[in-house]
Amino acid sequence: MTRRAKRDHRRKLLSRAAAARAVRAVQPKRDHRRKLLSRAAAARAVRAAQRRGERVVLTGGCFDLLHVGHARSLAEARRMGDRLVVGVNADGTVRALKGPPRPIVPARQRAELVAALGCVDWVVIFPEPTPRALIAALAPDVYAKGGDWPLAVLRATDAPPGFRGRLRRLRQIPGVRTSALVERIRGARRTRPGAQ
Repeated sequence: MTRRAKRDHRRKLLSRAAAARAVRAVQPKRDHRRKLLSRAAAARAVRAAQRRGERVVLTGGCFDLLHVGHARSLAEARRMGDRLVVGVNADGTVRALKGPPRPIVPARQRAELVAALGCVDWVVIFPEPTPRALIAALAPDVYAKGGDWPLAVLRATDAPPGFRGRLRRLRQIPGVRTSALVERIRGARRTRPGAQ
């Protein structure tokens, strides 16, 4: 084998090794479904993280059609601490908040999609109309919510009495809303030939 052939062979081996490392880096170390926790298991995970000195952030929402606004908000919430817990509204709550035919995607699937995001550590589905009971059970260091909610409303409706954590607003991404996506899809279906 010539020097050039050896060099090319070595480069191919190195590039294969680099490609394998890159694939391993983006593959989850564990199945993302393990991030789906009951409220009690999430409370234990939060307490353990806090005992290690980690700051735990909680945020929540419907996450009916996952979009860039969700991804950015969750990433921003994660930057506020070391661990991110996401509360996902149960189907009945989404129906009550948004009206039929929402939710489009069932709660378990919405929770699994959120859990698949790298910035999310744990996901809990909660049935209450507000996250007040979830906040009380988990006692996070920070509760962060979308920028469309004023802090005064968050204090009055979401924060349980005696909540010692910080309340933070997340930046809102203009024009990116699940409701707008749903309307756009409905409009496209109505204008399509043969659509009902």
